[in-house]
Amino acid sequence: MLQVKTGDVDRMGLLFERHNRALYGFLFHMTHRREASEDMVQNVFYRMLKYRHTFTDESNFAAWMYHIARNVLKDQVKKYEFANKYDHIDDHEEKISGGTSADEQLEKKQARTELYEAMRKLSADDREILTLSRFQELRYPQVGEIMGITAGAARVRVHRAIQDLKNIYIKMERKTGI
Repeated sequence: MLQVKTGDVDRMGLLFERHNRALYGFLFHMTHRREASEDMVQNVFYRMLKYRHTFTDESNFAAWMYHIARNVLKDQVKKYEFANKYDHIDDHEEKISGGTSADEQLEKKQARTELYEAMRKLSADDREILTLSRFQELRYPQVGEIMGITAGAARVRVHRAIQDLKNIYIKMERKTGI
C-alpha cells in the first residue's frame, strides 16, 4: 500500500487479488447479499485508492482496509436499508467435494445454514465483531483498531457475542427440535 501511496497505482491490482475474497466474505456476512457485497468490494478499493494518502508507515493494512469497508457498509445500509433476510446463502458457500458421502454433505450444509440463521439474529455489532475475529481470522488488536476499541475490549466483546450466539442457537434447537 505504501507503493500505491507514493504513486505506483498499478500495485492496487495486486492488493485487490490478495484481499478481495476476504473483504467480500466480511461484507457478505454482514449483508447476506451477493451482488451488493461485490459492489461494496469495488467501492472499498476505490476508496482505498482515493484516500491512499491517509495510509501511513505505522498503519496496519488489514485494519485500515476493514475500517474503510465498515464505512462503505454503513453508507450502503443507510442508502438501501438491508433487510435481515438471506437472499442466496448457497451463492457464497463453498462447494463440498471429495470423498464425503451425500449424508455428510447434507449435514454440513444444514449446519452452515443454522449458523447463518443464528448469526442473522445477532445484533449488527456482534455479527460484525464475530465476522472480523472468526471468519476473517483477525487478531484482537486488529479488530480493536478497526472498531475503535482496545484489544482487551475486542476480546471481551467477541466472548460475549459468542455467548449470545450460543444462546440463540440453543433457543433455535428448542424451537425446531434439532
